[in-house]
Amino acid sequence: MNKILLLFVFTIASTFFNPIFSQNNITGEVKNTNGNALEGVSIILNPNNYSTTTNASGIFNLQNIPDGNYIISISHLGYKTIKKSIEIAKKNITLSFVLEDDLLSLQTIVVTGTFDSRTSLESSTSISTLNDKAIQQVYPQGTANLLQNIPGTFTDASAGEVFTKVYTRGISASAEDDTGWYYVSLQEDGLPVSLVQHSYYSPDIFHRLDLTTKKVEAIRGGSSSITALNAPGGIYNFISQGIRNDFGGDIQLTNGFQGEGNALYKIDANIGGTLGHNWFFNAGGHYRHDDGARNTDFPFSKGGQFKFNVVKKNSNGYLKFYGKLLNDKTNRYTGVAATNWNNPTPAFGQDFKSTSLLMPSFNANIPDGRNLAQGATNSFNPSQGVHAKDLAFGFDISQNLGNNWLLKNNIKFSAKDANWQTSISNAFVSLNNPLSYFISGASFPIGQVVFRDVQSGSELARVNNSGILGGDPIQYLTQGNLPNDAIMGTSAWYKDNKADEWMNEFTLQKKLENHNITTGFALGFSDTSLFTQGSFGFVTYEPNPRMLRVTLENPGDPIIQLSDSNGISNYGGLFFVNSRAKVSQIATFINDRWKISNNVHLDLGLRYETIKHKGSKDRFAPFTQNGGLDGNDNTAYDNGILAPTGERDNFNYNYNYLSFSGGINFKIDEEAALFARFSKGNKAPELNYYFNNFSNVPINQKGEIQKINQAELGLKYNLTDFSFTSTFFWSQLKDIGIANFEFDSGNNSIFYTPIQFNTSRTIGLEWESVYAPIQNFTFRFNGIIQNPKATDWKVYDAAGSVDTSDDSITDFSGNTLSFNPKLMFNLSNEYQKDKLSAFIKWQFMGKRYGNVSNGFKLPAYSIFNAGAGYQISKNLSTDILVTNLFNSEGLANFFGANSFGANANGATSEFIAANPDTSFVVFPVLRRRALIKLNYSF
Repeated sequence: MNKILLLFVFTIASTFFNPIFSQNNITGEVKNTNGNALEGVSIILNPNNYSTTTNASGIFNLQNIPDGNYIISISHLGYKTIKKSIEIAKKNITLSFVLEDDLLSLQTIVVTGTFDSRTSLESSTSISTLNDKAIQQVYPQGTANLLQNIPGTFTDASAGEVFTKVYTRGISASAEDDTGWYYVSLQEDGLPVSLVQHSYYSPDIFHRLDLTTKKVEAIRGGSSSITALNAPGGIYNFISQGIRNDFGGDIQLTNGFQGEGNALYKIDANIGGTLGHNWFFNAGGHYRHDDGARNTDFPFSKGGQFKFNVVKKNSNGYLKFYGKLLNDKTNRYTGVAATNWNNPTPAFGQDFKSTSLLMPSFNANIPDGRNLAQGATNSFNPSQGVHAKDLAFGFDISQNLGNNWLLKNNIKFSAKDANWQTSISNAFVSLNNPLSYFISGASFPIGQVVFRDVQSGSELARVNNSGILGGDPIQYLTQGNLPNDAIMGTSAWYKDNKADEWMNEFTLQKKLENHNITTGFALGFSDTSLFTQGSFGFVTYEPNPRMLRVTLENPGDPIIQLSDSNGISNYGGLFFVNSRAKVSQIATFINDRWKISNNVHLDLGLRYETIKHKGSKDRFAPFTQNGGLDGNDNTAYDNGILAPTGERDNFNYNYNYLSFSGGINFKIDEEAALFARFSKGNKAPELNYYFNNFSNVPINQKGEIQKINQAELGLKYNLTDFSFTSTFFWSQLKDIGIANFEFDSGNNSIFYTPIQFNTSRTIGLEWESVYAPIQNFTFRFNGIIQNPKATDWKVYDAAGSVDTSDDSITDFSGNTLSFNPKLMFNLSNEYQKDKLSAFIKWQFMGKRYGNVSNGFKLPAYSIFNAGAGYQISKNLSTDILVTNLFNSEGLANFFGANSFGANANGATSEFIAANPDTSFVVFPVLRRRALIKLNYSF
């Protein structure tokens, strides 16, 4: 009996203590081919996903590993991944690894656009990576400015950090200037920066680049149809700095000069380390003060952000808590006037390099049309630009559940606020045009009109406009006159956008012998509101505009104030939009990565998405009271305030669709792979469909779901000194809803034309290559050749008025798709030896049509960037960076004729032939910028 009891106790003890007695430790060292230790290398042991990273000496340690057979994976950005089978059957193991350079990061693990982590070479998608070195070679101008380094990505950052455009492969038609990220998802650590878009509310408003970003992964089309919320055009995922085994980080000071001596000051910092056993933290951010590349009388950008993450690792995965606080002000440049359609040159004394045409700084209080009875006002100062605030925090969980089950869940909450106080439009309005006076809101501003400088109070010009209604020119009554005999058609534009958002992505993955099946769901909920109010600003039309106080001073009559003391007129009479919406995006997906053979993997995925838009839009009418808001007949500037009538137009629509994407990867050998993919994606309307359209009419129909079909065939090749990827693609975009922004000079109203539904098709070839023929030199070449077509395209012509009796529809089918170059590339040479580094880069943008009528073509241009760096000591380094080295005057965008309310589509061949000498509005690229950076690493 005692023997049996002893045997039982021994058996239980053996079962309980055996896992402890059989634990092992693995230590190792990782270096590069030059023998230097590599810090931050990711070490993963599977099964069970044991993981760690190397310290500053390149050393790693995995503890308490049970006996068994494992595959150890050694990966680091910029180096080829090593996978090796090992058997663990003793206490301690010591390993040593040497990582080879991975010129295109084809052997680096990627997580974007895929449901399971894999190397880029094994992926059946067209994916590119920008590492921290590439990020540091870019002038800190904004998100879009960085992304132009990714092949096949068209970006327009000519307006600054916001109001940018980003798209790929001709999927561009609805990516207008005010919703420039329409088809793509801008992400931070796998979740969208913002769930919703509408006019002047794009995700770039809430995204800033600094040392907290470790790398960028970019997917062009393809699998984004099934891996992103309502973003079939691509994914740009900014991945934050991760785990450091030892305390350390970077502090970076930047001092730059741009334009005509305008300064930039910026401080970046990022630190990380341990907080205890298996606890890690990372924190950082930046603050900057930027006077801008063009001339304004106020700082163009100022503010910054703080980001952090705290990670708790366990034997089966990790839990990460992360957050961001953004509080930043930036502006955006408007266009510059040009003449000569064949060779655009600056007009009216303006300069493509330095002119901004933004209103100067002033402080005004403009009545809030929503709450006139309460006497509410909105503070307005153009120097504020767009004030973006974003408070975000979330949890990211990854846990191995055993038996080859893996659970992941990423959840984030954010509260966003974007307040715009800036100029919109800067058109030429002749003093001979009745609009110059009637836009003030006055009933009959005819006679002697006096223009005074707001700052000095001095009289600049006094005119008699009595003949303009009969077609006669104005007469100057004194020696003074206004520059160019005109005022600027511009609006004091106030917008207040808010959104509370919650998003979550959950995946459950099961690995079988030949299948890796992933299923899950993605949720996104946004409670958002929009208020827009526009007032007219009397401003001189000259390179450095001045505000004008304007009066009507007819002899024997009371003086009529056409503007207030700041030069603001027609309070709240140009725009009024007051809307709110609740948006829900719910998607479920399933994906199978099927191992057909050791070299062939088939990737099949389905995604069902349902999007609900529920909200309302206020109807409005001019506030009617004798003498306007203040009851004074002599102050005309408050006579036309738009205010809610109390009626609301509601909308409540659902959009449901099924997307598919299938890809195959054939691994030729360890260095080369072929892939092919076909995708059928969908794009539901954004909120601008309701907010921009249906002015004072019922919202009686939902928007159209755009269909995106894409096919691609690619080759990836990775050798020691040469790597390249090339992808042939075909993409089709259907059911594109197009409406133009128009101005009716007869009643001073702004409206959008009826929507037309169109189709485009683009075929092309993308490539990305790196060649290192000799030690220390590296050549990079990437770009795109494409043929974009507007296969079925119609434009509604409102003939400049709300009246539909003279309207027409023009057919431009078969024309070249606008704003898509046929050729675009980046070519660079990098040098690195010992403590010295240098680079020079050539960015080429081919010719692009400025409208679908193909009436105007933007010329090709080149921009050269250069830089050099030196490692002063182990901890201290310095870099010099020059952007647009030769001061290129390239034109990035086109806004049509230089008149208030005009648009690019109006500049047809017939219009240009009939108006060869008229001026038009273009957006030049930003001129030369230079900076010096001092970086301290510890």
